Amino acid sequence: MVGRPWSAARRRALAAAVLALPLLLGPAPAAGAAEDEGRSEDAAPPARMSTIGGELLGRTGTQVKLLPGAPKLPRTTCRAWIVADADSGAVLAARNAHWPLAPASTIKMLFADTLIGTLDKEQTYLVDPADFVDMGSGSSRVGIADGQTYTVEQLWYGVFLASGNDAVYALSALNGGKEKTVREMNERAEELQAMDTRVVNPDGYDGPGQVSSAYDLALFARSGMRNEDFRRYASTARYDFPGAVEEDEKEEEKEADDADGADGADGADGADGGGGDRDKPVKRPTYQIQSTNRLLVGDTGLDPYEGVIGVKNGYTSEAGFTYTGMAERDGRTLIATCMHPDDDDRLRVYKETAALFDWGFTAADKVEPVGELVPTRTEAARQRKAEEAAEEKDGKDGKDGESGGQDAGRGPAEAAGEQDGSSAGPVGTAAVLSMTTALVIGLLAGAWLFLGLRRRSSRDRPLRVYVMPKRPDPPAGG
Repeated sequence: MVGRPWSAARRRALAAAVLALPLLLGPAPAAGAAEDEGRSEDAAPPARMSTIGGELLGRTGTQVKLLPGAPKLPRTTCRAWIVADADSGAVLAARNAHWPLAPASTIKMLFADTLIGTLDKEQTYLVDPADFVDMGSGSSRVGIADGQTYTVEQLWYGVFLASGNDAVYALSALNGGKEKTVREMNERAEELQAMDTRVVNPDGYDGPGQVSSAYDLALFARSGMRNEDFRRYASTARYDFPGAVEEDEKEEEKEADDADGADGADGADGADGGGGDRDKPVKRPTYQIQSTNRLLVGDTGLDPYEGVIGVKNGYTSEAGFTYTGMAERDGRTLIATCMHPDDDDRLRVYKETAALFDWGFTAADKVEPVGELVPTRTEAARQRKAEEAAEEKDGKDGKDGESGGQDAGRGPAEAAGEQDGSSAGPVGTAAVLSMTTALVIGLLAGAWLFLGLRRRSSRDRPLRVYVMPKRPDPPAGG
């Protein structure tokens, strides 16, 4: 049964209230139309996620605020992704940004960010098989050989280019072992405010409870790429890695050195037994390793992405494919992370990340940020301290100004401008906003009161309210 028609006055009151709502609520996030097509997830993000970086980043689904002229988001199948400005930290768009998922070898970014400043690049490591007993079966390797010696820098190239878990365990041994390294990685994640992350294995090998998020991986990439050595390793496409020197080759080299030393003893300059030739290093073979970052080096059916400067890819049977990249174009640097695309195409994660980069560079000035990449805890504390000092100084200056005359030190035009309201500072803006909010609330209250009075004058006729039927729940994964 349909209730009686609403009067014109009643309709006008409701219209005024509805029109006022946007002033209170602000712009709502809008999703790009194409990005969720074809998604068939077998898992869904948790209903409640972290809101670090902004409330919208804690919501499920795609978060983006498109302004007029902004391009639509590309179609993606990644369960979680994020696009952010590396310099300002502004998050341009994201999907399930704080969903904790298996990170695979992208966690090596955190490993490097934790250790890279603590180990001397020229320090050497002599391979000890006992250091690798915890390394998972089927791990990716750069090819470290028993009994060989490597520098820390050589091992870092093995981590970044070949994604070598053996190089990770070698560096962990130099750092005091796996347990200490994992503890320090978790501490570093907390310092970066990467609170979705829990490290179990330093190389990213699947382990119980080992997770990270698209948001956290972006934090690791941003922090790491600020380090010159990290940036150099991450942007290197190819490197000549030292091979193994066999024992018979070492013996032959030693015998040759001994012979040179004997000849030198008979010569005029042979007082030192060979003029220093005995210290000649054993000649060591090398083999070339290539980065597994396909946006950096390309692949069959995939061109290198123009402007890409790193960072790290990963794959495990549990995580599927995961990738975090950084690219530069026209003075802007973007970070993009894509986790767990919808199929087993090994290049899909790169193609979707490239599409997000293309969108981000085009849309950067045509969207409102939906959040931010937060500073480290140390940086945040420093910023708060600076703000408090500035506020204290402003308060002190204000008191001095009052004692010396309200308009002391200001020109007549400036003082007059403030008096007649022509110059609105932060306080004036806040006052205007407060008045606007009060006005809107007054309109809403008036509309509600008017409707209540009309209701009471309707001969006690019961008001019929139409209740919308509950919509079916969306499919899992959204």
